[in-house]
Amino acid sequence: MKFLECFMASLKLGLTSFGGPVAHLAYFREAYVERLKWLNDQKFAELLAICQFMPGPASSQLGAAIGYHRGGWLGGLAAWLGFTLPSAVLLIILASNLDNINSWVGSGWIHGLKVVAVAVVAMAIIGMKKKLCPDVKTTVIALVVAVVLCFVREAWLQPLMILAGGVLGAFLFKGAGSEKSVVEKKEKKKFPRISLVGLSLFVVATIGLSWMTISSNDGQMMRGMVKTGAMVFGGGHVVLPLLEAEVVNTGLMKQQEFLAGYGAAQAVPGPMFTLSAFLGAQVPMFGNSWVGGLVALACIFLPGMILLSIGMPLWNYFKDNAVVRSGLSGANAAVVGLLIAALVHILRAGALTGWIDVAVAVALFAVLYSKKAPVWSIVLVGAVIGGVVG
Repeated sequence: MKFLECFMASLKLGLTSFGGPVAHLAYFREAYVERLKWLNDQKFAELLAICQFMPGPASSQLGAAIGYHRGGWLGGLAAWLGFTLPSAVLLIILASNLDNINSWVGSGWIHGLKVVAVAVVAMAIIGMKKKLCPDVKTTVIALVVAVVLCFVREAWLQPLMILAGGVLGAFLFKGAGSEKSVVEKKEKKKFPRISLVGLSLFVVATIGLSWMTISSNDGQMMRGMVKTGAMVFGGGHVVLPLLEAEVVNTGLMKQQEFLAGYGAAQAVPGPMFTLSAFLGAQVPMFGNSWVGGLVALACIFLPGMILLSIGMPLWNYFKDNAVVRSGLSGANAAVVGLLIAALVHILRAGALTGWIDVAVAVALFAVLYSKKAPVWSIVLVGAVIGGVVG
């Protein structure tokens, strides 16, 4: 059963994928491309590029898109549930026991997980470079994108650079991948008009929601979650300023409570968007931590998943066009550049703070490269080492 298959595969990732959205991409590639072989690197980069163009949680959308590729809409739902629920449940529990956590286990293990993320992302870059940047032109595109994103850290620039890579690819790789089988040439696809209607309704609803006045705290929280999910690009830490504006600036929560939730969200695996579960439980919405956390979680993920369901049919209609397929070569190279820049940002943020961290990261990378141990075991080893050293 595809639903159960997608759920179990994503649940393993939901329990072990530490390090934020960039590290999630690396974990996804290792699981879905290298180990399970549900898709190849080209399809992986294609789906990633689509998700980078959409508002919402990029890594969660990518997981759902891979689930959709494997098992249709039920597979997409299963992939989202498996990846999201572990961290959401943990954060709802943490919202009730936050003061005792660090006194019980310390915080060094969190740093160990950052070291693991460095090794995993580096491995993903090398693997994707071999297949997506096989020549000088694609390598140059990747390096240019990486340099630009290293110096300009704006979320809106990421989809713009992928678009620029696609435009370059359309000119530089004319005819690339345009060969189609006779059967495919005879197929005539029906334009998904319903997707355009859905997209128009989504834009109107988002604008209306921004102008709407709501007096109740529960209503304000729900609106804030939906609004944030509809307006944030790139996911991850980009969501923080928008969430802070919705829950702190509106008086729903104190600044220190919000920051405590941010710290807790970094200590659990899975997407940063599950911070919404902590916030909904902390208020709590509807007078119950579990109800509040789950409602807030559903509200913040809903816009991104709606956009994914609208965007996939549109993409499937246009993707076999010769120009679009040529542009994919450039867009895929830009995705590699995005990951390179992300690794640089991780290092700048202090993921490796000394020679011990460097040695551990190199050792973990070597084990990953050799493929002699599963990624989840490397995550555990990194956390234990971080806890001991810390």
